Amino acid sequence: QVQLVESGGGLVQPGGSLRLSCAASGFTFSSFYMTWVRQAPGKGPEWMAYISTGGANTNYADSVKGRFTISRDNARSTMYLQMNSLKFEDTALYYCTRGTGVGGVRGQGTQVTVSS
Repeated sequence: QVQLVESGGGLVQPGGSLRLSCAASGFTFSSFYMTWVRQAPGKGPEWMAYISTGGANTNYADSVKGRFTISRDNARSTMYLQMNSLKFEDTALYYCTRGTGVGGVRGQGTQVTVSS
């Protein structure tokens, strides 16, 4: 059974940091690009970043470039998103997908709330 499970979200103050994880199972994780997506209340999904199968290539949306870092550990079948300098507008449900899109195989998400 293909499964993606996100964790690491929570409540953080502006300027703070969080590290999200996406644990994969049921497929050969190392064979797939992986992507982080977020969705704020009342808005559509926003693609944030993807990472290549081996981790050498990454790409970021302008809204998070320089603040967020995507990485992966194929031995643990896990992808990460290090989020620094968080802003109010980063508040959203964050989820991971298999591939480079915002849909398809995805997890349930983890909530990130940036508030003072």
